[in-house]
Amino acid sequence: MQTTIYFGDEDGYLLDLVDKMARRERKSRSAIILSLIEQYFERDSRLGEILVDMGLASGQEVERALEEQRQGTEWMPLGQILVQKGIVTEDQVERALVVQARSRGMDTRRRN
Repeated sequence: MQTTIYFGDEDGYLLDLVDKMARRERKSRSAIILSLIEQYFERDSRLGEILVDMGLASGQEVERALEEQRQGTEWMPLGQILVQKGIVTEDQVERALVVQARSRGMDTRRRN
């Protein structure tokens, strides 16, 4: 996917901030901009909403899985239910969890 973003002279200070962040995190300018957009749109989103936004599950599939979660005798994470039903893969759930954690400002790195 290719996206073109046009900036005006008044946006220079924002680009300077993005460039500083890119250097600090050793990422490209476009990677930083995309992560900021992702954080904005996915802020306060739940896992099911993120999976729907990513086009990996439908709203109806998520609702059915949530209903199963509520009705189950043993509580199971939504992602695990969706994986068991074959709607998404474990990798897709992991990616959505990373998006969720990043948008909430959580550290997603594994600790030893």
